[in-house]
Amino acid sequence: MKVLIADKFEKSGIDALKDMGCDVINEPGATPETLADLLASHAPEVLVVRSTKVKKPAIEKAESVKLIVRAGAGVDNIDLDAATAKGIAVCNCPGMNSDAVAELTMGLLLALDRRIVDQTQELRAGKWNKKEYGKSRGLRGRTLGIVGVGAIGAGVVKRARAFGMQVIAWSRSLSPEKALDIQARYGGNDRAGLLDMLKDCDAVSVHVAATPDTKGMCDAEFFGAMKKGAYFINTSRGSVVDEAALRKAVQEKGIRAGLDVYDCQPGEPEGGFESETIKLPGVYGTHHCGASTDQAQMAVADETVRIIRIFKESGGIENCVNREAVPVS
Repeated sequence: MKVLIADKFEKSGIDALKDMGCDVINEPGATPETLADLLASHAPEVLVVRSTKVKKPAIEKAESVKLIVRAGAGVDNIDLDAATAKGIAVCNCPGMNSDAVAELTMGLLLALDRRIVDQTQELRAGKWNKKEYGKSRGLRGRTLGIVGVGAIGAGVVKRARAFGMQVIAWSRSLSPEKALDIQARYGGNDRAGLLDMLKDCDAVSVHVAATPDTKGMCDAEFFGAMKKGAYFINTSRGSVVDEAALRKAVQEKGIRAGLDVYDCQPGEPEGGFESETIKLPGVYGTHHCGASTDQAQMAVADETVRIIRIFKESGGIENCVNREAVPVS
C-alpha cells in the first residue's frame, strides 16, 4: 500500500508505516497548489495531511486515493463534498490533541488576566511598570463559560475548576445530566440559552467544530450579550467568529481576546499574515498551535498509523466523517 504524507509528520509514525509494509512518500513541503501534481505522480492509495488544504482540484486528480487521513481532529481543510463525490473516505483523529488545546486555552486565559504579553513588551523596551501591572482581577471565583463540551471543552472545564473557577457549559448536545457529570453548571443547548449564559460569564472559551451551523456564531449579538471587560478565547476555528463584531466589542466594551485561530489565516505553515483584529490592544494571539505539542503529535501519529493499519489489513475505516462515501458491503 502506498501512502503519501503531504505534511510534516512524526518520524515514529513514518517508521511504523514502513514497518507494516507501506510504501511511504514523505512530502512535508507540500502545499495546496502542489498537492494535485503529487497525487497524480505518486498515485497513493492513502493521503495523510495535517494542515495542508486538500481542495477540489487536488481531489479530482486523486484517481488512486481511497482514504484521506487528517492527522488531527478538524477536517475543515479537506473538501468533504469533493471527496465524497469521488468515493474517497475521510477519517480524523479525534481527542488525540485535546489536552494540548486545553492547556493553551488556560495559557491564553492567564495571559489575558495578567497581561503577560504587554508586560513582556514593556520589559523588552526597557520600561519597568509595576504600578500598571501589579494588579489584575485573578481567576479564582470567576465564572468561565464553555461553548462546546467535547473532549477539549471538557478538558478546559477540569483545568478551570483546578484554578477555583466556576464553570457554565453550553453545547447543542448537552443535557443537565451531562453537565453534572463534567462538574459544570448547565448553560443550555440552544441559542437563547447561549446568550443567557454569556451574561453571567467573566470569561468565555469556544470549543466547537467548524460547520455551517457554527459559522459566525460568535457575532454582534453574541458579543453584545457578554459582560463589559470580559475575556474571550477561541482555540477552535476562525470561521466561528465574526471578527468585525469582535473588533467592535474590543473597542467599545473592553473585551479582551485570546485567539489561536483566525478567519483568514494562511494555509501554509510560514508566510505573511495581516489581521486588523490582532493589532488591537487587548487582543493576544498565537499561531494556530493549540494542538502542536510533542505529546499531542505523537498521539496523533499513533492514531493515524492505527487507522491505516486497520484499512490495510481489513479494509475497515475508522473515525470516518463521510460514511456516505463508503460503499455498503
